[in-house]
Amino acid sequence: MLSKKASQCFLLTPLFSAVLTSIFMQPVAAYEFDKPIENAFKLGQDDAQYGQIKLDLSYRFEMSDIANNAKDTGLANTLRLRLGYLTPKFHGLQGFAEFEGNLAMQKDYFAPLASPSFDPRREVIADPQASELNQLWVSYTGLPDTEIKGGRQRIKLDDDRFIGNVGWRQMEQTYDGVIATNTSVDNLTLKAGYIANVQNIWSQEDAVQLPFANVNYKYKDIASVTSYGYWFSDYDKGQAGRSTQTYGLAVNGSPKITQDIDLHYTAEYTYQGSYANNPNSISLSRYNLMGGASFIGVTLKGAVEELGANGAQAFQTPFGTNHAFQGWADMFLVTPKDGVRDINATLGAAPLGIKMAFVYHNFQSVTNSIDYGNEYDFLITKKFGKHYQLLAKYAYYDANEANGIGALNKDVNKFWLQGSVSF
Repeated sequence: MLSKKASQCFLLTPLFSAVLTSIFMQPVAAYEFDKPIENAFKLGQDDAQYGQIKLDLSYRFEMSDIANNAKDTGLANTLRLRLGYLTPKFHGLQGFAEFEGNLAMQKDYFAPLASPSFDPRREVIADPQASELNQLWVSYTGLPDTEIKGGRQRIKLDDDRFIGNVGWRQMEQTYDGVIATNTSVDNLTLKAGYIANVQNIWSQEDAVQLPFANVNYKYKDIASVTSYGYWFSDYDKGQAGRSTQTYGLAVNGSPKITQDIDLHYTAEYTYQGSYANNPNSISLSRYNLMGGASFIGVTLKGAVEELGANGAQAFQTPFGTNHAFQGWADMFLVTPKDGVRDINATLGAAPLGIKMAFVYHNFQSVTNSIDYGNEYDFLITKKFGKHYQLLAKYAYYDANEANGIGALNKDVNKFWLQGSVSF
């Protein structure tokens, strides 16, 4: 049960209401302002010959409630700003600098890895009040069909399962490193890079040694074939157990069958083993299978993803955008020692440009036959032109209370309202 205060905060989100009203009541007027605003951010030049200012503003209300957890409901109203400047290209060189800051307008939640951490009597919400240099990079495109980018940057590889920016959180994850991309061969993209530091969603830095390689070949919409390798070494005190080598192969596509029917499929296998200074002997597998179809604007998909385990260690993805996988309640951001098998189904549609989705998950372990529980996720979001978006999202994790795993045997409710503006 939500407290009276939680119920009031759930209903009273003034800034979100103001954004909602202004966009719905005066959409035409908002669109009329877009062109001069775009021009101003390009410093008065349509071709951005003097560079351009980048702005991303996001307001969010978040509620987190966990049953029988001896903690009060977590409630957060946050306003996040990203503000940057992208230089024009000069002899193949281009640079970008970006500030990121998050303001907690309501502090009725706990942010354990941040300072200030707010209220430890309440549930965790992973949106700390912080400010940081989010990106600072230089790129070079003077070589044929090649880009080299170095510095602090956003890196998103494939579906973000292994390296992503955790873009759902207000403070995103960025990387200090270098990445080279080559597209000399038609339909073939080669990427190779090295990451030396991770700035995570808590605005903390994590020193790593992480070279990676990614090769993708795409044939129309029929098939996209990707192979990848990640060699992760962690020499921080007490962190050697995170060092792993990971190799994978994925095939996916969305071929059109008729004018009204598209098929969707994914088949992916990944191996993960111990590496460098890891004292453990690890040999684990992951597979991800999906099949589905779209017909007259409605999409239905069924999938299973399994992250393996040996009873002591489990397959991990420490730098992935894990919120996008295995349920939005974030129960499996770290894979439990018995692994997890996620059998899920997604139903989506976008009537009148309003994107709606329902996702069902059934979670089982890989070893020891544990029934973790089920999850039900709902999403509705609408974009207004190129720059404005509203979103509402809800996740309910229905735990099997007999599973005996304290962190996974409690029901969880999470709810979000969000409005964003991006130029």
